[in-house]
Amino acid sequence: MNVSTTPIKAGLARGWIETKHTMRSYEGLVGFLAPSVIAMVVIFFLRGVDIEGAPVSLGSMSLPSLIGLNVAFGGLLGVVQTLTVEREDGTLLRAKTLPGGMTGYLVGVITETSIFVIFGAILVLVPGLIVFEGVAFDGPGSWLMLAAVLVLGLVATMPIGAVLGSLFSNPRMLGLIMMPVMGLVAISGIFYPLGQMPPLLQGIGQIFPIYWLGLGMRSALLPSDMAAAEIGGSWRYLETFGVLGLWAVLGLVLAPILLRRMARRESGSAVAERRERAMQRIT
Repeated sequence: MNVSTTPIKAGLARGWIETKHTMRSYEGLVGFLAPSVIAMVVIFFLRGVDIEGAPVSLGSMSLPSLIGLNVAFGGLLGVVQTLTVEREDGTLLRAKTLPGGMTGYLVGVITETSIFVIFGAILVLVPGLIVFEGVAFDGPGSWLMLAAVLVLGLVATMPIGAVLGSLFSNPRMLGLIMMPVMGLVAISGIFYPLGQMPPLLQGIGQIFPIYWLGLGMRSALLPSDMAAAEIGGSWRYLETFGVLGLWAVLGLVLAPILLRRMARRESGSAVAERRERAMQRIT
């Protein structure tokens, strides 16, 4: 039993150490805080923008959506960035050479990512409850809904992030992922109600997790009357958990297969070749 739990314990410890290291560095702290702070400033000025037929402002509607967006970004892009960077610098290869090293490594990535996502949600939620009118918890059910969507959102996005991270060995190729992701943000109802967009964009937006994460967070934090502004005039709880669950299953099926293939291909010569290409780009 001790043998099987040792990699998991090592991974949990590694994730916590990496989190502390990131938070103690200026670059890491700015990188963690800046996106949320900038987004909060933007939606702060949307407090006076009304939505037709809605009991709260566009700013209040956008705050829960922002939490959902942070979950999607943290779970997806956080894992992609970690895998691509640590493939290039040899961290992944070193983990591969240790008994149970890959298990510990992946547990560490999951731990670090989850901590940052949860802290990021708290960072937005606490001032949001104070500043934005209409954003509040309406009993234990609201707390439970927020927690359930947050956890399921991580399960739905982190494996997909691992899938994408296994396909890209160059961190500078993250831009290829960012462009379509930002396009999805624009049509996912995060900063503007999806129901007021053209039907084609509504259909595309509802395929991906970002919209459902935003909807789930809005259902937890906004008045029940706000559901009238959503597609179908309801919070669509079953659809929210259903779509996020499907993405979670898809990621959990694909991620182990692609990660094993990625690990088999890691070698000293591959790492050296990537480092040489990186040095050539710098010089």
